[in-house]
Amino acid sequence: MPLTDTACKNSKPKEDGSPAKYADEKGMYLLVNKTGKYWRLDYRFLGKRKTLALGVYPDTSLKQAREKRDEARRLLAEDIDPGEHRKVTKATSKLNAANSFEAVSREWFTKYKPTWSEGHATRIIRRLERDIFPWLGSRPIADITAPELLATLQRIEKRDAIETAHRAMQNCGQVFRYAVATGRAERNPAADLVGAIAPAIKTSFPTITDPSKIAELLRAIDGYRGTFATQCALKLAPLVFVRPGELRQAEWKEIDLYNAMWVIPAERMKMREKHFVPLSHQAVTILAELQALTGRNKYVFPGARTNGRPMSDNTVNAALRRLGYSKEDMTGHGFRHMASTLLNEQGWNRDAIERQMAHAERNSIRATYNYAEYLPERTKMMQAWADYLDSLKAGAKVTSLLKIA
Repeated sequence: MPLTDTACKNSKPKEDGSPAKYADEKGMYLLVNKTGKYWRLDYRFLGKRKTLALGVYPDTSLKQAREKRDEARRLLAEDIDPGEHRKVTKATSKLNAANSFEAVSREWFTKYKPTWSEGHATRIIRRLERDIFPWLGSRPIADITAPELLATLQRIEKRDAIETAHRAMQNCGQVFRYAVATGRAERNPAADLVGAIAPAIKTSFPTITDPSKIAELLRAIDGYRGTFATQCALKLAPLVFVRPGELRQAEWKEIDLYNAMWVIPAERMKMREKHFVPLSHQAVTILAELQALTGRNKYVFPGARTNGRPMSDNTVNAALRRLGYSKEDMTGHGFRHMASTLLNEQGWNRDAIERQMAHAERNSIRATYNYAEYLPERTKMMQAWADYLDSLKAGAKVTSLLKIA
């Protein structure tokens, strides 16, 4: 007689404590012992008697157990051993998990992370975790098609994050190429999507290049009423015009106030090359004053909550907002564009400017310089630039085309 839910619920081991079997139909039964209740199916394959586990009651209900039994019997009808089929399926699932898009992506990320700056690495993994893994992460990387990848990227595109969509496609392409190279995929579907995403409209970072407006900004910074460390970061930003991440992660061990030089190690630079930043008298004064406050810490600009981490990547921009400058007016990155524009207008050596900006050099002939080339001219330029900014702040009428000797 087939089992019922009530019979399953009331089933017990034998009185002597030994296991009891409660038969259902077609070889399935409920094995009950002191530790629990287990669904089992006895069957024969190639003349051998075998047993297949179908689940544990009540997590697996009577109805669910019967469905599993019927699926096993369908396999037997096709001359497939259900026990061996389960082992193969489990092994395949395990292999697919190891070769899923997320697994391969994290392997690729771990391999190349040491070659990236901290900020760049953080942006890549956040982009993948937020925009790609929820839809493609569990898929075997070899099975992902170009239309499937495009559908995921279009989710990003639909929220008008076009630049993010292009960067995500680039990162996915790098992961697929790595999968091909390591034998986990046969091709890179991202290569088929060139032109499938709307082109990104390149916009430069908001900046201020009008000398009178620069003077207003510098005077506003002098009147900043936030923390002293943040004010120092604001004051130093236009004098050194490094990238915001390079500024906020500055460490005291990198700075030589006596020789007026800041040497940023290669691992913190976008181009992975050591960078020299000559410090003007004004920059040295700012850092010397700040050293009294944060000099015992690792970071020149420690975080607000802990000295063990640098200030937030939004601190300078938030301070600019407090001063009344919107994100369309000025950003921390805008100080670089300010300096680049005006230094070029003032007639300084373009190579010296580019070297001080630590830009990627795309011209193979002009790429022969090393990190210290043009250093004497750059030192002179940095001091002249600081003096120029002081003149603006003091209200002097200095034309933007004047090269200060």
